[in-house]
Parts: sequence; structure tokens; C-alpha cells
Amino acid sequence: MLRVLRSSPLAWAVGLPFAYAAWCTTATVTAATAGAQPLTDSTALLLSRLIQANSSNPPGHTQQIADILGPLFRARGFQVDIVPTPDSAKVHFFARLKGNGSKKPLLLAAHADVVGVEREKWSVDPFAGVIKDGAVYGRGAIDFKGGIAVFARAALLLADRKVPLDRDVIFLAEADEEGAPMNTSWLARQHWDKMDAEFALNEGGWIIKREDGRVQYVSISTSDKRVMNVVLTAKGTSTHASMPLPDNALVTIGRALAKLGSYETPLEFTPDSRRFFETLAATSDAASGKLFTELLHGTAAQVSAADRAISRDALLHSLMRNTIAPVIVAGGFRSNVIPGSAEATLNVRLIPGSDPEAFVQSLRTLFNDPLLTVTMASAPAAATAASADTSLLYRALAAEAKAQWPEAQVTPYLFQAGTDAAAWRSRGIPVFGIYPYPISNDELRRMHGNDERVSVESLRQGTEMLYRTLVRVAGSTAGRSR
Repeated sequence: MLRVLRSSPLAWAVGLPFAYAAWCTTATVTAATAGAQPLTDSTALLLSRLIQANSSNPPGHTQQIADILGPLFRARGFQVDIVPTPDSAKVHFFARLKGNGSKKPLLLAAHADVVGVEREKWSVDPFAGVIKDGAVYGRGAIDFKGGIAVFARAALLLADRKVPLDRDVIFLAEADEEGAPMNTSWLARQHWDKMDAEFALNEGGWIIKREDGRVQYVSISTSDKRVMNVVLTAKGTSTHASMPLPDNALVTIGRALAKLGSYETPLEFTPDSRRFFETLAATSDAASGKLFTELLHGTAAQVSAADRAISRDALLHSLMRNTIAPVIVAGGFRSNVIPGSAEATLNVRLIPGSDPEAFVQSLRTLFNDPLLTVTMASAPAAATAASADTSLLYRALAAEAKAQWPEAQVTPYLFQAGTDAAAWRSRGIPVFGIYPYPISNDELRRMHGNDERVSVESLRQGTEMLYRTLVRVAGSTAGRSR
């Protein structure tokens, strides 16, 4: 088996070290015993191995990711630098491929930590890196170890193919993106010189497939929503459960959450999110296209009806407004005691330009309950300007995405969640985001959920697209001719 892998043009000719090829042998046997197809694509192999290094946050240990990546980059001549944090198992991994220095670096940022799992709800071991039915399964397959694998493989190909570079290409596997505080904001305060660049590529926009497998659109994020946590606190009388009183703290919290259940924040569009919905109008079927057009240009009644219909899609709903999600409810300690207090935590995602204090005040007005206090538990990061789609990196990524998927339209995008991009954007450095592999709506819903997976073919296509983007942005004239 090892001899076959070493002679394989896909697993060996790309320059994988012998030790990595030997690991591939074990992975192939594991996949075969699981009823999977033999492993052949090197990006999928790398992703499988990264998934096996459990970096769930908490505790978010990423040293094991650095241990996997280090030999691959060192073998290609990259300068590797591992930055420790106050938590010794959380490290930031840098690999720099030197150019001639005539232009500022290009940076690829991908977070190495992942969220936890509900193991009993998975059909496979979420940390086995199983490859079956043409897909890689496991926590982080989409968010964002798949991105690590694609970003890393594309950068490694620059060295494998000896592409002359006008600028350094920096690969960064970040720690603590899913948790903080030792994320890229911490890193920027401590080691800005290592991450300074002309522009950066991060997680963000989507490459969405239709049901027939064709790519509908490629969205490249130019800004992120800001994250804010709001805490609802209710105080009441603590007494025996046999004598309930009107000020029951749990009932007060319940009333507030019930109001949230029927409350909708108003529509808000940024220039880039408006362009995104225009793209949906142009690429959807006739009925859906009409809804998107009416959402943007219709009468008040048409806008309201279109909003209700489109909002059935949770992703699209989140792009049109500030969102509020109750995430934690705490209160009570015995079944026969009415608690004297209770709390609920709301996770709020703010459209750029929204005023956090004004938003909290709007919640106080909504609840209008003297038994309830509403406080901002964590202020959002400072607002940053959207990265301009006139940037060389955006234009190159858009051009190569169009070359890879000619049937798709490419659009700027407001990312509905948060990323670590603010570490660069706050310093005026453009950051663009993409999950660099085509996925379906079903696969998107599995991110942070159960049976997260990404197809081997999507990983291959994404690697090709991103490699060409790097050549276009970082390569010298000689490099671009390759």
C-alpha cells in the first residue's frame, strides 16, 4: 500500500514528505474499513489528519495542529515560527515563504480551534477524520480546518512549483478564535510584526451549490457583523415552592423570552449586503428572484411579504437585520425552592453601523418590565470600515472563482457571524473572507452542528482556485506564466 501511495501522482507528486505519506497509508486503511472510497486527494488527507487533532475550544489546544503543519512547511523551505500564549497549549502557528520583498506580504489566516460536539448525535466519530461517500467528516470540516487544509495546500504548492514571488506569503493558523482572549487581537498586540501585510484572506463568504451540484454564487465577505452579549437579570422573592408569588424570577425571564419570540428587528442593508441580494435576484429561479427583487425595490407591502418568505432561510434572515438569540438561561437550585434571581444571556449580532447602546435601550423598551434589568455583558469590538472590493486580492479571488465556476456570480458579502479579521481591519488592512470550497445549504447548516462534512471534490476545486489566486497576487511576472 505504501508503495502505491508513493507512486500516486495525487498523494506523492505534490511533494508530501515520506512520514506524511506513511500516515496516508493508515488513513486509507481506516477509511476503507469504514466503507469509504480510497483516499486520493492530498487536501482531503491533510484535513482528515487535522480533524483527528481535537482542538475543541474550550480548552482550545492548538499545539497539536502546529505539530502537524510544522514539518510540511519546513520541508518546503518556509520560515516557521510558533508563538506561545499564556496558555501553553494554545499557540499561533506562522509559516512564511519569502519573496523578493518588492511588495508587502499577503497573509492567509485560518483558525485552528473548533467548537465542541454532542458526540451522541453524530453518525461517525467527530474526531476520527472519516472519509466516506466522497466527503470528509468531522468537527471543523467546514469551520475552519477545511480552510486550514486548503490555505496550507495552496501555499505549499507555491514552493513545490517554485513560483517566483514579489511578496512574502504568510500562513497563519490562529488560536482561540472560537473563545478568546488569546486570539488575533492578543497576537496583534504582542507580535504585530509577524502578521503585518498588505491584505489578508480569512474565513467568511460562501461558495453555495445548487441542488444539481452547480455553484450558484461565490460570496466574498468584506465586513463582519459585530458580536455583543446582553444579559437579562430578574430579581424576585425566594421562598417555598408551595407558595408562588407574582415576582417569580423565572417567570419574569420567561415573559421576556416570549416577547423575543414574536419580535423582529427592522430590515437594514449595507451596500455590500444589498449587492449580495441583487446577485441572488439574478441567479435564483423566477419565483425566488421576484422575492429578492421585491425585498430591495418593492412597495412596503411587497417588502414585508418578501421578508417573511425569505426569512425562512436562517442565513438570509441574519443578513438583513440585527439578530438576537437566547443562548443561556440560568436560575434555580432545588425543585422545592423558588429562586430569588434568574438570568438569560442573549447573543446579538449587529449590522455594521448599528449603535450598541441604542440597541440595548430598544430591548429595555421592548420588555418594559420593572422586574427585569437589561445590561450589555460584553461590548462589541470597535467598528471597522468594510474592505474595498477594488483591492487586488478581492479582484484576483473574484476572477479565479469565476474561472473555477464559470456559471456562478461573484459578489461582496456581509458575513453574518464574527471572525478575527478586526485585528487587521482596525489597522486599515483589507481582509476578505471565504470558505474556499463549494457547499450545499444542508452542509452549511451542519457547521457547528452534527455530522459536519465537506466533499473531497470541493476541497480539490478550492485548492486549485486559491493556488491560482496566490500566484496572481504574490507571483512575479515569471511566476504568473506558470
